[in-house]
Parts: sequence; C-alpha cells; structure tokens
Amino acid sequence: MKKILVIGAGRSSTSLIKYLLDNSSKENWSVTVVDFNLDLASQKINNHPLGKSFKLDANNRKERRKFISNSDIVISMLPARMHYNVLKDSVELGVQVITPSYVTDEIKLLNDEALKKGVLVLNELGLDPGIDHMSAKKMIDDVESRGGKVTGFESFTGGLIAPESDDNPWNYKFTWNPRNVVLAGQGGAAKFIQDGKYKYIPYNKLFRRTKIIEIDGFGKFEGYANRDSLKYRSIYGLDDVPTMYRGTLRRIGFCRAWNIFVQLGATDDSYTLEDSENMTYRDFINSFLRYNPHDSVELKLRHYLRIEQDDYIWDKLLWLGIFGDTKIGLKNATPAQILQKILQDKWSLTTDDKDMIVMWHKINFTLENNQKELISHMEYIGKDSVLTAMSDTVGLPLGIAAKMVLSGKIKKRGVLLPTEKEIYSSVLPELESYGLKFKEKLIF
Repeated sequence: MKKILVIGAGRSSTSLIKYLLDNSSKENWSVTVVDFNLDLASQKINNHPLGKSFKLDANNRKERRKFISNSDIVISMLPARMHYNVLKDSVELGVQVITPSYVTDEIKLLNDEALKKGVLVLNELGLDPGIDHMSAKKMIDDVESRGGKVTGFESFTGGLIAPESDDNPWNYKFTWNPRNVVLAGQGGAAKFIQDGKYKYIPYNKLFRRTKIIEIDGFGKFEGYANRDSLKYRSIYGLDDVPTMYRGTLRRIGFCRAWNIFVQLGATDDSYTLEDSENMTYRDFINSFLRYNPHDSVELKLRHYLRIEQDDYIWDKLLWLGIFGDTKIGLKNATPAQILQKILQDKWSLTTDDKDMIVMWHKINFTLENNQKELISHMEYIGKDSVLTAMSDTVGLPLGIAAKMVLSGKIKKRGVLLPTEKEIYSSVLPELESYGLKFKEKLIF
C-alpha cells in the first residue's frame, strides 16, 4: 500500500484530500493528513477507512521528518514560505514531493541532490501557477511540432463569482485569500513585452491600463497585468518571443472602481493607523481626505477623485457601506487590513454561492509564411462554497500528479515545473474528465 502524506488541511486542501480518498481503495493508498489544527485535519478525513489525521506543528523538524520518512509521496499545502523545509527533508529522506506554490531560488538549489536521490520535487502545480503552465505549454508545443514559430503569447486567469451567484454591483466575491486580492499588483511595476517593446505599468496606474477579453458564452472581462510577465518567456521556452503578457481577469467595471481605493491609499500595507480599533468605516475613508468640517465625507471623496454622483462607481462604493458607522475593531491595523475587513463583510461567499474560474490563452504564430492566431479558454464552476472551483483547480492537478508519480507514469526527477510534456500529458487528460476542458479556436 502506497502512503500519501498531505501537510496542511486548510481550505485549499479540500478538493485534493477528497480526490485522494475517493481514489484510495482503487489505487491501494493510505492517506494521512496532518495540520496544526487536528480538528480541521479530522474533518477533511471524515472517518474514511483509508484516511488518518494527526496534529503536526510543521516547524517541528523532528516530528515533520517522522511523518515524511513514513511516506511514499508528500503534498505540501502549507503557506508558501514554509515549503522549503518540507522539500529539503523530502529530498534528504528520498521521498517524492509536490507543491502548488511558486518555485524559489532556494528550492532550485535542491535540484542536484534531488537528482542524486532520485526524488521529484514538483512545484507550481495548482491553478495559477499550474493549469496555466500545462495548458499553455501544450498549446506552444503543439504549434511548434507543426513547424510554427510563436510570435506572441498572452494569458489571463480570473477567480470570480459564478453567474448564478453574481448578486452585487461589483460582480465579485472572495473566492480565495482576501489579503492577496487587496494587495494585488503591489511590490513593483508590472512588466511585459509587446511587439518587441518592453512595457512597464506602475502600481498607481495598473487598474486603469486594462485589456478587454471576450470569452464565448461568458461575455466580456477586463484584465490587468501581472507583476512580471517576462520570466515566462524562459519558463515556456520562448526566450526571444516579441510579445509576452500575463494578467488577471475581472468583470467589466471592477478595475476602474478598485482604482478608487488605490488612489485613496486604502490598499497600503506599510504603516498602521492610530486608534484604528475605535474608528468607523466612515472615519477610515475620511482619514485619507482633506480636513473640511463643513463638507460631508461623501462630498469630499467625490470631489477629490472626481466621481460624478451618477457614475456607476458611486453605486459600488455605497453598496460596500464604506460611509457607515460600523466599528473597525482592529488594533494597530494597516489601511489594507482595514479595507480587507470592510470587503469581507460584503464579498464573502454564502453557503449557496458558487465560484468560477476563467482562463484564456492567445498564441500568435507564423506557419508557412502565414500569420495565425490560436485562442484557448476554459471556464469551470464550483459545486458549492466548500468544494469551490478554486479548490478543485488547485487540488485536482496535485492529486492526479501524485497518482501518476506513484504509478510510474511520471518518471522525471529533480526540481521541476509541470511544463514538461511527460507531466502535462499525464495530468491534463484526467482534468478533462472533471470538466476542466479547454476549447480552442484557430483564426487564420
């Protein structure tokens, strides 16, 4: 019996653990889930006969290594900053390991030892990064195998609310980590290349420099640039490609409205506000505006950011309740933390809500001296607020890859991404059986 260890039983692990348990009898697996919160790990196992749950402080090296050494494969679902120790232990102990998170320079240094020990350290195998890598690389390899030369690559992904659950003027709810949404785009200018020209968008302009993407059956979306598109040229084997642009999708109108908070300073996470726990939402907004005891907060905000009273942005802001007298209740909070709390009151999924993942790729290429364009897109709607589209699209690729490694279908070793054909050709077909299917359209 093969032994699978899942470290971390948070929300992102839900679909992964379900997949492993659902396949455990057929594949002859035992599944062990460990977490600092034993109750959470036990809930995910749900008394399954081939599942076990234990409490683990992932920072406890001795205990961590004990669980790893007793496994055939490890799937680390810890916060990204905690992966390295798990990966290092796994390599030293000769155990295969998979994570959904970005590979770091520190992790890359494990490659030589992983090759010597015959260990696969597979990173970036979730949604984005993950499914985006596999689907994009398959398209690129298919084009190049027919003799085509890729001249441009664009890709956008969005975690959104499903149409049937879209009931607010922002057309958005949190489907994953709210903090990441609030801080999106910070940390340096977005950079990409367009027709051989390097382009940069500073954070304060990011949400006003958007692209419109139309997806058959789902309408129009707007996309803003991700922080660093340029690194994907080497990842996808397109070092000299003149266009490389990756971004995030939102419904039309979201970015212009979100830009209000960016310009106001409400997304800043670099300092704390005095007496924040006693501030109201209204006080919070007012703290960024000029002092004028005679004008209302609403009037000052509209004047400062030039928002007309009949502008659709105004309806979005009013709906959030940012001018209300609700107490913030967070001590020594940053503006970003306060904004996150305000948004979580309004943007959290209800029990009956469903989320949606949308992914879109466009490849421009030349073939036999003709310019061509290949567009591929995927939409996937979650089952409910627990088995979400986000949870499925992160968890299913991990579970499928673990199965392929244990069965010997994935034989490669070392520190890798799922851009290898042996990996994506093993994972993508089974994802299709779960409804994660890309539709392609060739434009001559």
